[in-house]
Amino acid sequence: MNVLLTFTGFHDPYFLGLVDQDEQPGPILSLLSVRPFDHIFLFSTPNTSKITASTKDAISGLHPRTTIHVFDLNLDDPTNYRDILKGLRKHLPNITEDFPAAKFFIAVASGTPQMHASWLLLTAAGEIPAHILHVRPPKFVTKDCPLVSELNLSARGFPSVRFEPEPANTGEDGGDAYAACGQLGIVGEHPAMQRALEIGAMLAPSDAPVLIFGETGTGKELFACFIHRLSGRPREIFVPVNCAAMPEELVESLLFGHKKGAFTGAITDQIGKFDAADKGTLFLDELGELPPPAQAKLLRVLQDGVVEPVGQSKSHKVNVRILAATNRDLRRLVRQGKFREDLFYRLNVGEIKLPPLRERRSDIPKLALSTLDRLNSSLRHPKRLTAEALSRLQSNDWPGNVRDLENAIERSVRLCRRDVLNADDILITEPITYADPLEALPTPYEGFSMDGFLGSARKQLILRALEATKGNQSQAARLLGITPQAVHKFLNESKK
Repeated sequence: MNVLLTFTGFHDPYFLGLVDQDEQPGPILSLLSVRPFDHIFLFSTPNTSKITASTKDAISGLHPRTTIHVFDLNLDDPTNYRDILKGLRKHLPNITEDFPAAKFFIAVASGTPQMHASWLLLTAAGEIPAHILHVRPPKFVTKDCPLVSELNLSARGFPSVRFEPEPANTGEDGGDAYAACGQLGIVGEHPAMQRALEIGAMLAPSDAPVLIFGETGTGKELFACFIHRLSGRPREIFVPVNCAAMPEELVESLLFGHKKGAFTGAITDQIGKFDAADKGTLFLDELGELPPPAQAKLLRVLQDGVVEPVGQSKSHKVNVRILAATNRDLRRLVRQGKFREDLFYRLNVGEIKLPPLRERRSDIPKLALSTLDRLNSSLRHPKRLTAEALSRLQSNDWPGNVRDLENAIERSVRLCRRDVLNADDILITEPITYADPLEALPTPYEGFSMDGFLGSARKQLILRALEATKGNQSQAARLLGITPQAVHKFLNESKK
C-alpha cells in the first residue's frame, strides 16, 4: 500500500503556464500522473483551504480509486518552523499507526520552503519512515531529470541525524522533564507515552511510592530513572534491585542487611539495599516475585520508615523513595493470595502503565535511529537505515518491546556487510510461541478453583468464536463443536 503526504499550494490543482497561459496540472496532479497512490493525505492551512478542496475534487475525478484525507493545520504563519512541526506531529502518529505496513511518500513540491524543510527534518529524524519525492517544474524536465525523482536520505551525501543528550536543567522542581528524557535517551512522542511521562513528572517531586506496570522490555527501569532525576534527590543514589534474581533465603538480608552471626556464612555486618539507598531512590524491579516474608517487612518500612537488619532486634530510620515495577498483574496475584493486599495499596499511590511498543508504533523509527546512532559511535564504518528498513521495523509487533527492537537493530547492523541496510537486512527473531496450549495453563495454587478457571476459559472461547463469526451463533457453535443452543444459553445468561 502506497501512501502520499503533502501540503497543498497555490499552484494546485492547476496553474496558468508562463508562455501560453494555458491551464496546466499543478505539482500534486503532475506527481499522480506518473505515480499511483492508495491513500493521499492533504495538509491544508487557512490560506489554502479552498485550494485543498479543489485539489481533492480534481484527484477524485482523475483517480476515483484513491482515498483522500484532509487535515487542517491552523497555521497563522506558514513559515514558522515550530508551528509547522507541531501541526504535523499532531497527525503523523495516527497516520503511521493506521497504516503500519504502508510505504509512505512525501511530496516536497507544494507549500512553503519551510514546510519542505520540516518534511525533511521529520523524515531524517525517523519520526516517519518515508521516501521524499521531488516534483520538477515542467521546464526543468529532461531525459536525465525526470518529472519525479526520489531523494534517498540514507545516501552518503546526506548528513545523519545524531541524538545527543541535552544537559539537565536542574531547578527547584528537580529538573526539566524534556532534558531528562534527552539525557536518558527516552523516546516517547506517542500520546500514550507522553501521558505516562506527564504522570511520572507530576509524581516525581513527592515522596510517594510509584508502581510502574509494563510488559518485558518496555523500559520500566529507565522510566524509574526518569522519575528519580526529577525527584530532587541526589542523582547518584539510585539503587536498582531485581527481586526475581535474589535467592529466596537471602532476600531479607539483601534488602535490609544483617548482623554478624545472624546465619551461617554471615561473618561480617552487611548493610542492605535500603541503607544503600538512604536519602535516594530504591527501585524494586519484578516486585511480583518478592516472597511473602519479605513483603511483610517491606510493608513495615513503608509504614514506619524503619529497617531492621536480620539478626538484630534494634531498628533504625531510613529516608528512601520507593519505585517499583512489574510485568505481572498484581491485582490477580492479590486475589490468588500470592501478594499482600495491604502492601499493594500501600505501594500503589501512583500508578503508571507503560504502553507496549506495538501500541506506539509511531515511536519505532526514531527509537531505531537513536539505537543506530549509539551503535555507530563504536563502529569503524557508520551504518544507515533506508525508509524500507524503517517501515519493516515499524510493522513488526515486537513482543519483547524496546529491548527486542534494539537487539534486532544491533544484530542486523553487526551482521550486514553493507553500509546501508534495507528491509531484507533486518534480522528479526521468531517470537516465542506455545506449540502446546497446555503449556500456558496456570499452576494450581492454594485456593485455586478448577471449575472457575474452566468456566472462564469456556466464556472466552465462546466470545472469541462469536467475534470470529461476526456474531453468527450457528457458525460459532460449529467452530467450537457445541450446539447452537449452548451458545444461545450462554448469551442469555450473560445478559442477566
